[in-house]
Amino acid sequence: MKNVLNKKVLFIICGGISAYKSLETIRLFKKNGAVIKTILTTSAKEFVTPLSVASLSQGKVYSELFNVENETEMDHIALSRWADIILIAPATANTISKLSQGTTDDLASTVVLASDKNIYLAPAMNVRMWEHQSTKQNLERLKNFGYKIIGPEIGEMACGEYGEGKMSDPKTIFTEIDNYFLKQKKNKKFKALVTAGPTNEYIDPVRFITNKSSGKQGYEIAKSLSKKGFDTTLISGPTNISIEKDIKLIKVETADQMLVATQKNLPTDVAVFSAAVADFKIYKKFENKIKKKDFLKLDLEKNIDILSYVSNHNSMRPRLVIGFAAETNEIELNSKEKLNNKNCDWIIANDVSNKKIGFDSDYNEVTIHYKNQDMKKENLTYRKKSEISDEIVDRIIDQLN
Repeated sequence: MKNVLNKKVLFIICGGISAYKSLETIRLFKKNGAVIKTILTTSAKEFVTPLSVASLSQGKVYSELFNVENETEMDHIALSRWADIILIAPATANTISKLSQGTTDDLASTVVLASDKNIYLAPAMNVRMWEHQSTKQNLERLKNFGYKIIGPEIGEMACGEYGEGKMSDPKTIFTEIDNYFLKQKKNKKFKALVTAGPTNEYIDPVRFITNKSSGKQGYEIAKSLSKKGFDTTLISGPTNISIEKDIKLIKVETADQMLVATQKNLPTDVAVFSAAVADFKIYKKFENKIKKKDFLKLDLEKNIDILSYVSNHNSMRPRLVIGFAAETNEIELNSKEKLNNKNCDWIIANDVSNKKIGFDSDYNEVTIHYKNQDMKKENLTYRKKSEISDEIVDRIIDQLN
């Protein structure tokens, strides 16, 4: 039970009678070596005091969104980046509603919305509030955003009623988070390789053939893999996206450069080829800039197929090879053909003719086609690319384990 040792836990306490349980929860984390900072909402201070929280956590307690001392020492963005994980306990009906709508009217909600870390909620409320349709809808929305829910439990409440809505026992909450870090530790034995973005195939020193890929989905997959413990390498074509320092980033331009970088970073346990590699390159690149002409003929040749190369590499093939199929028509047919022809394990297909998803969008909708599972397929419905990535990585972990 020491998986939380030296892990940075940002603890958010909301205003509910169950707030007293948060003190015991903090004590358990501290006893097992976690580093804790705490945010108290305004209403939480009606149930527990900043002094009692600070005494147990031995860490700073935050409360106000606009506080000169806090904003100069560690603003709300930095606080969200500091944490390894965020735990909201108790998570009241009001807080759940705010988070589901993206409302940011206090420090707690602002930090959560700005966070790129896993967020756990331990709901606590009256049984009627828990069973209300709006609460159920709000929680379903948060689950789709990637939030993890702990509890609640069934029992007698402070109001005298009986039913579901009691905040989970502190030991249950602690065990859930400790197991999260245990899984992270187990996943550290896995190496992952991700390719992302377009490639540029030069015609002359200033012109090139490329495509509309933004690299967003591939970057999000690399982030999800790293967040869940994988030793992650990202090989990226030209993009304007930043990435966490924990991820080894290799920048390339051409398909040939991407292939060389891929070869140098094999073997690996899983390889996700989300890059939109140009199918063709110039047979012979012009040494000097081409002057404007009435007519120009370009001789093209096929680029090497990196996905197929890796899938069919007997000695260096990863345990799990995943390709992407960005299609505009006959998506299922083309995806299944690619799955078979490339000899990969999964193909993840999406419709790039739909302007709401795919290239340059923050949202996506994909279908995973699985080989050797009776050609099973699974749809991941419309949501943020970061959420799609978390779903994909969860399935990767299940497959590797």
